[in-house]
Amino acid sequence: MSSVQETVLEINLAHLTHNFKYLKSKVDPKVKILSVVKASGYGSDAVTIAKHLEKIGTDYLAVAYASEGITLREAGIKIPILVLHPQPINFRSLIKYHLEPSIYSIRVLREFIAKAEELNQQDYPVHIKFNTGLNRIGFWENDVNYIIEKLKETDAVKVVAMLSHLAASEDYDEREFTLQQINSFKKSASEMIGRLGYSLILHQSNTSGILNYPEAHFDMVRTGIGLYGYGNEAKFDKQLKPVASLKSVISQIHKLEPGETVGYNRAFKAQGYIKTATIPIGHADGIGRQYGNKKGFVIINGKKAYIIGNVCMDMIMVDITNIDCKEGDEVIIFDNKDNAATIAEHGGTISYELLTAISPRVKRVVIDDN
Repeated sequence: MSSVQETVLEINLAHLTHNFKYLKSKVDPKVKILSVVKASGYGSDAVTIAKHLEKIGTDYLAVAYASEGITLREAGIKIPILVLHPQPINFRSLIKYHLEPSIYSIRVLREFIAKAEELNQQDYPVHIKFNTGLNRIGFWENDVNYIIEKLKETDAVKVVAMLSHLAASEDYDEREFTLQQINSFKKSASEMIGRLGYSLILHQSNTSGILNYPEAHFDMVRTGIGLYGYGNEAKFDKQLKPVASLKSVISQIHKLEPGETVGYNRAFKAQGYIKTATIPIGHADGIGRQYGNKKGFVIINGKKAYIIGNVCMDMIMVDITNIDCKEGDEVIIFDNKDNAATIAEHGGTISYELLTAISPRVKRVVIDDN
């Protein structure tokens, strides 16, 4: 009998523990660990993941937006939470829920100070973000004077940390550029600390930075995709365990004759006698249309079954002509063996996109082998 009877995303907390311990083993014991739980815990369940990480000893959590941090606070999370990309409209609620903002521009610095003063804050903790080459968000090296001048004018905020982001830490061909980023960050950090007169928590490394650039570990490292079982490189992937497994079932089996078609726009035409299976998962669940027409596959009873025709909103159809299976049998979209990185590659994308696209309507099932 199938172990699942509907489409589910299994979240394995023992695997999360394993990954956390592995990544922690790669840094000095004094280096703090910041665990990134944005985008619903990379498509899993942010509250479940955050509570477990808090329990096993992470020092910090990070989210992209204030609303994500508020959800964690309302769920009872107590440890520091960094908001990586806050918007001024959310500063009041961000302060109310004791979230720490990443301040990344002159406008954001000015508006956060104003809001903190309005709310009678004293030494409210902020992180200052510098752009060292990713060219996404962040201050420039020559903004240090302005930052210090604004900080000297207020007692409402206090810089507790400084961060930047590596652009290509998983790509050895870009090693020279990465080292330039690290050196740029060191220069700005030295100037900031010298002008402030006290030490800061410095953090620049992402998962690949943890694994490839020990010189960039500084006081704290940030890990996102690594926590969820992906190291952006085969040798590291072997040491990690995917936390999420996406599974479903065969709803119905069809026998088609030559010339019959499958799905919308009749995108697949049978060249001979074939069998197809319909599975209750589609692009509304996160399996994008790019996986259709034999670009993607699922696993049924240990064998690959390629998606035929176009991916529908709520269903996919797969070719099971040479697979011994029946209605109600389990279907694996991705798991430990055929993981999200492998499946995503067939769709021309990356594990991050596939994982974070899994719809909230897919039932989450927590597995805790501990």
